[in-house]
Amino acid sequence: AQLVESGGGLVRPGGSLKLSCEVSLTLKSFSNMGWYRRVPGKERELIARIGRGGVTNYIDSVKGRFTISRDYAKNAVYLEMNNLEPEDTAVYYCNQDPPIRPYWGQGTQVTVSL
Repeated sequence: AQLVESGGGLVRPGGSLKLSCEVSLTLKSFSNMGWYRRVPGKERELIARIGRGGVTNYIDSVKGRFTISRDYAKNAVYLEMNNLEPEDTAVYYCNQDPPIRPYWGQGTQVTVSL
């Protein structure tokens, strides 16, 4: 399977971005889907997940600002990010939760800066 992330970019603090993850297989073949991010020098971390039943979970630092969603018809997963902070600067990836190593894509860079 291929997972291709897009939608990143440079945005000012307080701005918004919506990331997309296109999945080459039918999305229903995956169990839980997640968005991850990696800051240089740190481990990649799971920041948001959505389960088969639609239940969502977030890490505290993005709760209330980020929203994960999916579209089975489009085989896509999204991450809407609002009120972005400089600390959100990272490369963002999507994958199953728990992740499947071969499915890691290139990610999409998000930079929050003045």
